[in-house]
Amino acid sequence: MSDAAVRPPRMPPPWFVHTAWRVHRLLYRLSGGRFLWTPAGKRGWGALRLTITGRRSGRQRSVIVGYLEDGTDLVTLAMNGFEEGYPSWWLNLEEHPDAVVRLAHQAPRPVRARRATGEERDRLWQRWVAVDPSHDVFAARRSTEIPVVVLAPRDGQVT
Repeated sequence: MSDAAVRPPRMPPPWFVHTAWRVHRLLYRLSGGRFLWTPAGKRGWGALRLTITGRRSGRQRSVIVGYLEDGTDLVTLAMNGFEEGYPSWWLNLEEHPDAVVRLAHQAPRPVRARRATGEERDRLWQRWVAVDPSHDVFAARRSTEIPVVVLAPRDGQVT
């Protein structure tokens, strides 16, 4: 066994992260949504399409984000590619919490977003770390806490 120090994961440059986001959206459009995967197919987490309302423009915007299931809720992280600051989609959700999600092979469903706090946040964060331990390493590099976002079925709608 080597005595060499374990190197922390490397952060991709911002241009790479932004390009990856564009590619995700393009793959979603070209595949008709078949690009998304479920938690069972990807080490315990899935990908969903989140459609939100722009806080300034009022226009519909869509992003592809990772998620975990927590009962009827879906849980994602408002990361900006692990860089400082918050992603625009999260800032938009803070202003307009009603959104629509689309999971692989499912019809769109309305949700309401909220930020998890306290013990709930700790529990959900640990679920993400169990899926990928590098989350803690990346989070330690930030000066602000990464919001854990709960997407709950809107108006009692359970699917």
